[in-house]
Amino acid sequence: MSNDIKKVVLAYSGGLDTSIILKWLKNEYNCEIVTFTADLGQGEELEPARQKAEMMGIKQIYIEDLREEFVRDFVFPMFRANTVYEGVYLLGTSIARPLISKRLVEIAQETGADAISHGATGKGNDQIRFELAAYALNPNIKIIAPWRTWDLQSRTKLIDYAEKNQIPVPKDKRGEAPFSVDANLLHTSSEGKVLEDPNVKAPEYVYQRTVNPVDAPSEPEVITIGFEKGDAISINGKKLSPANLLAKLNELGGKHGIGRLDLVENRFVGMKSRGIYETPGGSVLLVAHRGIESITLDREAAHLKDDIMPRYAKLIYNGFWYSPEREMLQALIDKSQTFVSGEVTLQLYKGSANVIGRTSPYSLYSEDLVTFEEDSGSYDQHDAQGFIKLNALRLKTLGARKHKK
Repeated sequence: MSNDIKKVVLAYSGGLDTSIILKWLKNEYNCEIVTFTADLGQGEELEPARQKAEMMGIKQIYIEDLREEFVRDFVFPMFRANTVYEGVYLLGTSIARPLISKRLVEIAQETGADAISHGATGKGNDQIRFELAAYALNPNIKIIAPWRTWDLQSRTKLIDYAEKNQIPVPKDKRGEAPFSVDANLLHTSSEGKVLEDPNVKAPEYVYQRTVNPVDAPSEPEVITIGFEKGDAISINGKKLSPANLLAKLNELGGKHGIGRLDLVENRFVGMKSRGIYETPGGSVLLVAHRGIESITLDREAAHLKDDIMPRYAKLIYNGFWYSPEREMLQALIDKSQTFVSGEVTLQLYKGSANVIGRTSPYSLYSEDLVTFEEDSGSYDQHDAQGFIKLNALRLKTLGARKHKK
């Protein structure tokens, strides 16, 4: 192994896999390890990660609460674009990776580390997201991806390695896990094992944040979300920080079984994968944001946003958050949100969130223009005749040519 690696910053969860990686890095590189554990709202107690790192001899341990930064600087900018990948996926895993990479690179600089390391496998998207972000922020950073280089390619080999190196193996980790989980404040993602056959219904125990819509309350719940320049700022008139607002929407959406998704997606590496996603708060937020945009955005501005959104979503999914093209699109998206302020009222009921009201001081909606009753004369219906004739001109010309055949 290369001997120019003296210190590595490891993205560390405290779980078995990253604990094995920690020991493997020490053994293979004979280097000092710095651990970094991010609280992105995954709902787990992080103190055990510190205790385990200390037990394994780590002196520099970073455990950071990044929930507010995550929602404010990553989730909310993404939601201004109404971003969904392949029509349905709200990118809960994808949007977390650039923030984790950012802190890995920053901690490496703060501690004088030569490299960073992550636990993403060589088959998935996360290796790409972590590394593209890291290289964008520090072109000279070295990256160690153990899953692409070691020979510990089975659960049995991992357990054997852990036991030989005195790494505690919880009883529930000795068998094959029924599925793997990634979680943060925006979503949970479950993949693998019991979920690999796309034609087999996911077991109910896979779902962690949402009740089954069938078992959700039989009475609908009405809530109001306030927006300012495209970002949600309040629920039912109460102002909340970005992270607290999303947490509250998770509670409300999960209670009503909102945000479940069973998806076969196209990974950047070229394969298809099946995942079960739960994004209760994000699903409510997406509906609400489109609701406030419906009365505040000009038609062509709204349609332009819809045109560029799939490309913007693909950039995030594929790991290009720090690319110039994503930043250029973000500037356009943010400009569109100048007047996207007001309140949206929604009804939450058995798996769905539906807009039932919207109001804004910047509304472009005119009752006077759309009324079926007698209006004030601001719209002359006779004008429609000329409008139709002008738009029909090229169609009539094409039609005449067809009839010459």
